[in-house]
Formats: sequence, C-alpha cells, structure tokens
Amino acid sequence: SIRCQKHHLKRIKHSEVMEPGMRIHLPVSVAEAEIKKRYETIPTATLHPNRDEIEYLKRLVIYKDSAILVLNKPPKVPMKGNLPVHNSMDVLAAAALSFGNEEGPKLVHRLDRDSSGLLLMGRTREGFTRLHWLFTSIKLAKTASQTWNTACESYLQRYWALVIGTPTESEGVISAPLTKVLLDDGKAERVILAHPSGIDGAQEAVTEYRVMGPTINGCSWIELRPLTGRKHQLRVHCAEALGTPIVGDYKYGWFVHQRWKQNPQPDFEPFTGEPYKLRRPEGLEVQKGSVLSKVPLLHLHCREMVVPNIAKFLSNTGEWHDNGTPWSKEKPNLLRFIAPMPAHMKISWNIMSSYLV
Repeated sequence: SIRCQKHHLKRIKHSEVMEPGMRIHLPVSVAEAEIKKRYETIPTATLHPNRDEIEYLKRLVIYKDSAILVLNKPPKVPMKGNLPVHNSMDVLAAAALSFGNEEGPKLVHRLDRDSSGLLLMGRTREGFTRLHWLFTSIKLAKTASQTWNTACESYLQRYWALVIGTPTESEGVISAPLTKVLLDDGKAERVILAHPSGIDGAQEAVTEYRVMGPTINGCSWIELRPLTGRKHQLRVHCAEALGTPIVGDYKYGWFVHQRWKQNPQPDFEPFTGEPYKLRRPEGLEVQKGSVLSKVPLLHLHCREMVVPNIAKFLSNTGEWHDNGTPWSKEKPNLLRFIAPMPAHMKISWNIMSSYLV
C-alpha cells in the first residue's frame, strides 16, 4: 500500500508508477510467503534455494555447533516432506543448512505443522542417533557413563499455550494414554484418549502443566512439559483431559471455536497507561492469527529446551566418548535454549497483558 496526499492508504498495482518520496508499507510475512509459494511448485529432487531463501532459513537458526542445529520454527511449515509437500523443514534444511557438511541435518523430533518453536536437528549420524534415543526414552539413551546419564535426566521441553477456559487445578500431571482412530474410510486419522479398559495400540502419554496467570476474556496461558512424545499429545491432553482446547486448534477444539469471540482491542498500554496504539500505519490489517482475529492461529509454542551438550561427547571423527572428549572438559554438560514466540502469539500476549493493568 502507499500513503497518498490525504494520508489514506490504498492498495497499489504492479503497473502503477511511483513518485519520489512515496512511502510503501509491506506485509510482515513477505519473506515467508515467497518461500511457501516457491516450494509448493518445485519437486523435492530439484529443490535449490536461492540466496535470499537460504539467508531466511539461516535466520531461523539460533544455535549451531559440530553436532546439532537448533531452529526457531515458524508456524505453518510442515515437518516431514512427502510427494505433495515440498516446503517441509527436513527438505529445506537438507537444501540450505548443511554449513559445509556432506549431508544436511536430520530432524531429531517433530513439531505440528501449525505449532512453532524450538526444533532440534542432528548434524552427525552418531549425534542424531543419541538424541533420537533421548527423545524416544531416557532409558534408551542411557549408557554406562554417569556424566552422560545425569545430563540425559536433565532433558526437558517446555511449551507455552493459550487455552480456552482454565483448568480446574492450577497445576498437575496428566497421565492419559492415547490411541489413534481412522476416519473418512482411512483417509484421515485422529488421536483420542484411550479407554481405561485398554484399546489395542494405546500408548502411555504423560504431561505436566502449570497455569501461568488469571483467566482473561475466557482464555488462560499455561505451561506444558511433555514427559512422553506422542503425536498431538499436548493438543489432546489440553482439549480432552483438561477440557481447555488450545486457541486455534480446530481439530480437537472445533466445538468450542464455534462460539469463539475475538478479543476487543484494549484502550490503554499495559505499563504506561497511555492510549493503546497498534504499532503499524492506520488502515493496514491487524496481524492475522492473534486473539484479535476471528480465526486465530494455533497458540502452541515450544519455548524452552534443555539437552545434553552432545558435542562434548563426540570427537571430530564422530567417535563417541562416554565421559566426554579429553579436550572438551571446560564445555558445559547441558545446553539450554529459549525461543521467542511468533508474531501472532506475541500480540495475543501483549493484548491480554493490557487487561491486567
């Protein structure tokens, strides 16, 4: 859009002639939109990102060493590619994030397509294998080394989520096994709580949770720590075990979202008490997906992760050292990462905080 003499915004066409001094306002998500558009039409086998796309992907990297990569995954990016999906994180990383290695990094774990946050990738075969065992089961990852085992026991993931309603208890542990059911003649599947009597294929699923603050406009922020790694575990535990579906989860909270009412824009800034102003030119749309939206995006973000410093236990040749390599004694045994929330969740956080003034 451009700002004309009367200070109104209007949408411009590609054929319009610009004059010196005209100001152009671009959407926040231009880079993401370009990448999605490009990869939707390119076969996986011929995927060659250009320089701008590679730079965008590298900006997602928040940590890199000889053994791992840690990314802050944006929402709406699928994890694992198949025939109809070419813009998945595994394909993008293999094409753009090898950083000189012969092979690109491999996904240690997964996040849902619509969720965001910390994503761990292994850069070596041995590192990937050890971390994959850790994310599967701490018992599976343990060795004869007390140093490594202690580091494994400190592993954790913490998610922040905005849910509709508030749990009955302010904190607790959800221990509710999950199972999958097929729908639409096997074309789709859904994860549900397993029946107490036991259903074939039921998997143990355990989640710790903590309510982070008061209920505001019918919604609450909660912290989730999965102790097992089942598909859609946090979404099903929130929706069915706690009875508080995550905002933007239309698969497991569709009934509640039928009555969804977008949050009104607050009148005052939360800290200064001054009239609230959206930090963008008047006339442009509010960031889509926040609680101000009629159709909010999924509010589920992997914010914090603590993992063993696996580079300390691997030599340059990939050889494993149970007690750490002799030259890495000064390195810490653990690494801790925190990822900022995506734009739509930041806006929801700020909007809801304004009601606490």
